Amino acid sequence: MKIPNRILQTISQAISADRVTHIEVIQPLWGGYGQLFRAYVTGKQYSSVIVKYICLPQPESHPRGWNTPLSHQRKLQSYQVEVNWYQHYANNHTQQQFSPLPRCLYVDQQANETLLVLQDLHTLGFTQVRKTATSATVLACLTWLGHFHAKYMHVEPKGLWPIGTYWHLDTRPDELAALAHSPLKSAAHLIDDALKQCPFQTLVHGDAKLANFCFSQNDHAAAVDFQYIGQGCGMKDVIMLLSSVLSYHEPEALINGYLNHYFAALTQGLAECHPLIDPLEVQQKWRPLYCVAWADFQRFIKGWSVEHFKINSYTETLTEQAIKQLATA
Repeated sequence: MKIPNRILQTISQAISADRVTHIEVIQPLWGGYGQLFRAYVTGKQYSSVIVKYICLPQPESHPRGWNTPLSHQRKLQSYQVEVNWYQHYANNHTQQQFSPLPRCLYVDQQANETLLVLQDLHTLGFTQVRKTATSATVLACLTWLGHFHAKYMHVEPKGLWPIGTYWHLDTRPDELAALAHSPLKSAAHLIDDALKQCPFQTLVHGDAKLANFCFSQNDHAAAVDFQYIGQGCGMKDVIMLLSSVLSYHEPEALINGYLNHYFAALTQGLAECHPLIDPLEVQQKWRPLYCVAWADFQRFIKGWSVEHFKINSYTETLTEQAIKQLATA
């Protein structure tokens, strides 16, 4: 997909740069909806910026066959949610030390186009994208999540998803219909209710996989891609991160260590942002929902791709635990 010259001119004008010298495509947007690219510019303030250029055709195909009007509308809304996040939340984010994220530099929305110009995390020292994760990498992401969840505890998701994550039950009727009849399918709404009705709700990133974090050389993490941000229990982000980094053969002590680290970061963040909220009470409510959040994700994965590698003995055990736990609650 060639980026029109008028778009490059708009970018340079928006950030008071002299001109865009060249671009570097990072990736096409999912489903053929546009391009994510880095624009190198000449000018005093920025050497480069990240640009999300969104075009909105009806896609003709999807690699797994999930090409429906509902899928298309969900994707359209996800882009609008991300624009709302960057316009109304990101530039007021005060936790840049522990949960850094890009600032929004410019937004332009037309009938079938959106141009989103963001601060380039490379220029802030977050130059690494990691395809595999060491323990230090996982801990860095969990630190980010803990502080982010603390910052947005009890914040209403105005303009965002009412319930965050891309696999939320209400937005995935096709996958629920495709899910084989099972205790998991029968418990789907019970699982969803348990996560929604937890008394401590925050803003969840909604797609907190490893690929959506950038890293500095000293193992600090920053996050990108806020298309599925909305209200929810923090465990949903934690299990999404772990689903993207685990081999699923880790010892239980390591997983518990990861959870302990997350809750330590959450405790530190709450002390700074919401000192009247008892972090021990949050942990008492959230930690038992770890298995429930996994079961919620399994409900989506099993309906989407029944042979997916994220369906395994570890996730099956947690799903069974969640169903039993909720049945006796």
